[in-house]
Amino acid sequence: MTITETKTAAPPTLSTGRRIAGVGLATAGGVLVALQSRINGELGVRLADGIAAAVLSFGLGLLILLVLVPATPGGRRGLTALRDALRAGALRPWQCLGGVCGAFLVAAQGLTIGALGVAVFTVAVVAGQSSSSLLVDRAGLGPTGRQPVTPNRLIGAVLTVLAVLLAVGDRLGDPATLALALLPLAGGVGIAWQQAVNGRVRAAADNTLTATLVNFVVGTMTLLVTFAVEVAVRGWPTGGLPSEPWLYLGGPLGVAFIALAAALVRFTGVLLLGLATIAGQVIGAVLLDLVLPTSASHPGVNTVLGAVLTLVAVLIAAARR
Repeated sequence: MTITETKTAAPPTLSTGRRIAGVGLATAGGVLVALQSRINGELGVRLADGIAAAVLSFGLGLLILLVLVPATPGGRRGLTALRDALRAGALRPWQCLGGVCGAFLVAAQGLTIGALGVAVFTVAVVAGQSSSSLLVDRAGLGPTGRQPVTPNRLIGAVLTVLAVLLAVGDRLGDPATLALALLPLAGGVGIAWQQAVNGRVRAAADNTLTATLVNFVVGTMTLLVTFAVEVAVRGWPTGGLPSEPWLYLGGPLGVAFIALAAALVRFTGVLLLGLATIAGQVIGAVLLDLVLPTSASHPGVNTVLGAVLTLVAVLIAAARR
């Protein structure tokens, strides 16, 4: 059975009001990602280790899900349905690996936010995500099947890359800092694939929390292996656990976003979900850098213009013609 032949439930027909509500929720999810980026970035600075911050964030999210899923009837049914789908071949094992991409993105948050700032980090993620969404839709990895690469989508992706160059233009004199943008760029590439396969898992389990649990189990295992290698090479992190409770909210925010994305992707499709999430990320990132700036996150004119150009690119890519 090929990827496009994998059976999933057909997305229901939504009224205009419900579709608008779905896009609004996805945009709110994007704001959560920007907020999570700031929290995990600060946690990485406090721990003096971005990977350790990612392990802590993912681990806390996993603990929440390990309590919620078995405690709910829908979660228990979802685990049974997921096992049956894997045995029957309706869901392939590799389609359960979306958490690897999530782990990489969270690790990138902890490693780069302190140097890049939330706005530049987010624009880099957006560039990778918009480009990857074209390939994911073309390959039919998501629950909605194959989607053509239209001129509008292609123009939107190109404009988004130009937005990244504009946003980091004032940092071209610092190759080390600019090179850090490649990490969130790669993280963005994996987001579209993650959303697509998480949607497949959600459809197979018929439960959003179950799909979110699978994502966090895989992501946490990936980060633990990475952290073990890092400790063996570099030693234990030199920082300490912070006392501020808000620095531990990255995990719960991640649970909320992954659950929201897994629930919405079967209605919106990968592209529309990604576009709405991108809009929320850009809005949230620039607002955070303006209202709560750090030493590295004071957005200049180029950063703001890059964010605006990203929104324009999203609108162009969303247009049907």
